[in-house]
Amino acid sequence: MIASTSEKLKVEQRDHTVVITIANPPANTWDEDNLRALESLVNALEDDDDIYSLVITGDGDRFFSAGADLNAFASGDRGVAVRMARLFGSTFETLSGFRGVSIAAINGFAMGGGLECALACDIRVAEVGAALALPEASVGLLPCGGGTQNLAWLVGEGWAKRMILCGERVSADTAREIGLVEEVTQAGGSLERALELASQVENQSPKAVSACKRLIQAARRGDIAAAYTAEREQFVALFDTEDQSEGVSAFLEKRKPAWKNR
Repeated sequence: MIASTSEKLKVEQRDHTVVITIANPPANTWDEDNLRALESLVNALEDDDDIYSLVITGDGDRFFSAGADLNAFASGDRGVAVRMARLFGSTFETLSGFRGVSIAAINGFAMGGGLECALACDIRVAEVGAALALPEASVGLLPCGGGTQNLAWLVGEGWAKRMILCGERVSADTAREIGLVEEVTQAGGSLERALELASQVENQSPKAVSACKRLIQAARRGDIAAAYTAEREQFVALFDTEDQSEGVSAFLEKRKPAWKNR
């Protein structure tokens, strides 16, 4: 049974999709408890062949997540900084590496570590009233959960510098224009749309999706020649799976494939 180790993280399974809700009022902040719970949960989902996608959203209608609970850093303790930086990094790297499709349903403010969580997902859907920012430098810090790298990869160096170095907050519409989110919905519509996208994933072979995701993300390492080789190798490797045979057979027999994720 899928469960969260933290009361600050709610979990619900819907068919082949797991919905994760950040529930740490009043602003759905991240702390050691729910970060560890998220990493543990994604690792568990990694081993569950029945799960193809995950959707992450925020509790309520105002915050997706306001980021880190800054009370953790009030003491200026360097040891706390080391522990939290490693925890933010490992948690969001685990989320980014999830073999299935991850979708952020941004239902309000996504600030700092909240936006970094969304950046670690494959697809982002934001509601019209959402606002997105990485304001860490305004409090003498910097994004340590992949934000400097993932934001620049998505929107380019110029916009990444505007948001991180100048502290610029962007609206949902601007986020869509610059490629930070893929879609904008009406208020209250992000979760429904994210679930619709997740249901589309169910039409795809889970093994093929996983292989494609690894290849797409490999482009970030910059060695396109190696990526071309890996692409061909992954194509051939799919022929060792039951889903490959099922997919081709279903197409030729004009029926819907019954994926087994094997």
